[in-house]
Amino acid sequence: QVQLVESGGGLVQAGGSLRLSCAASGRTFSPYAMGWFRQAPGKEREFVATIRRSDGRTYYADSVKGRFTISRDNPNDTVYLQMASLKPEDTAVYYCAADIHGRVTSLASTYEYWGQGTQVTVSS
Repeated sequence: QVQLVESGGGLVQAGGSLRLSCAASGRTFSPYAMGWFRQAPGKEREFVATIRRSDGRTYYADSVKGRFTISRDNPNDTVYLQMASLKPEDTAVYYCAADIHGRVTSLASTYEYWGQGTQVTVSS
């Protein structure tokens, strides 16, 4: 079992920045991957970014490439999502997810564990 707890969400103006954190506990060992997804009201959950714990390989959605950066702190089993140049369309609940097989993928179905989510609201 892996437990995931997100933090760092909040309200920010367009153009601003936020950093989300996801702390993992339980069965946390290589090669698992951790990803971020988001879901806006009335929309389906969509992939944002993912990173593999063992080698730091990353993958981003086109919509956030160049604005968001995912990183990891392996000793503390924490993954971060640094978000910059935020837009109102980035408003959503952001979820952290873990794939214990370490697959660097955008498919939500491959992630076995999910956090409760943290709200990010970007005002115009």
